[in-house]
Amino acid sequence: MEKKETNTLSIFQRPVWVSLFALTAAISWGWAYPLIKMGMEEYQITADMTGSKMLFAGIRFFISGIIILAIARSSHRKFGFKKNAVQENVWFLLLYALLNTTLHYAFFYFGLSHNAGARSAILNSMSVFTVVIFACIFFKSDRMTWRKALGCIIGFLGILALNLGGKESGSFTFLGDGMIILNALCGASASLLTRGLSKRVDVFVGTGYSLSIGGALLVIPALLMGGYLPVISLWGITILLLLIAISTISFALYNKLLTCNPVGKVAIYNSLIPVVGAITSCLCLGETFYWKYLIAGALATAGIYIINKGKK
Repeated sequence: MEKKETNTLSIFQRPVWVSLFALTAAISWGWAYPLIKMGMEEYQITADMTGSKMLFAGIRFFISGIIILAIARSSHRKFGFKKNAVQENVWFLLLYALLNTTLHYAFFYFGLSHNAGARSAILNSMSVFTVVIFACIFFKSDRMTWRKALGCIIGFLGILALNLGGKESGSFTFLGDGMIILNALCGASASLLTRGLSKRVDVFVGTGYSLSIGGALLVIPALLMGGYLPVISLWGITILLLLIAISTISFALYNKLLTCNPVGKVAIYNSLIPVVGAITSCLCLGETFYWKYLIAGALATAGIYIINKGKK
């Protein structure tokens, strides 16, 4: 009987595959930190080239969204809205694309260009703790528990730990840390809207819409601002393709897993993102690994683990 039930589960519900897919998404997102900084360096996009940074980000997400929509079309997924309120659904989708992609990654690319990759990776874990607090405020079904409160406190202590030590090991800056914090707030807000997205449109299709529309909303103003890629090389194109692959694979896998499994079962793997991001940034970019990164990363990871451990 048990064997028969196991066989009826989709591949996205079987424990081994859930772990493999969730790990793939988390590790891929962690690698995005050094790749973005390497890409901006290869394309010779300097910190003051706002339009070029937006263009670099916009191309990545627009193409990723188009790829996901093409896959959705080939697999015969429904592109129409589930509800008849078309105008309301369109405005909701635009808001979701704006928060989940346009503003989210505009702040991310700006902040990363003014900050160390390892520091940004750990700081970005703030989105996990913020979404827990936001969910308890805006949704009656989400209540603050001692486990959530403890996890958030430990996590925020980890973020504060980034400012320990002397100036040479980094301190708070608005263009660096400030932009990453705004990015985390946008990501947390978009996570709350994902619940509404799944009620309006197929999640896989909605993900494609979000990335393509959000990417276009980055590319268009970037071009109007005179943004361009100063130097185009084979290595630069390779990095961009890797970033497109990361977005396509990670978003598709993660959102699919969320539709088939309890949120906590999938979200727990996100604790690896700041760790992978910090380690790969130091290895690939030659950044100095400060002792406070270890403390901050450990506290952030512990906070995420505590929050999700009790969820089923």
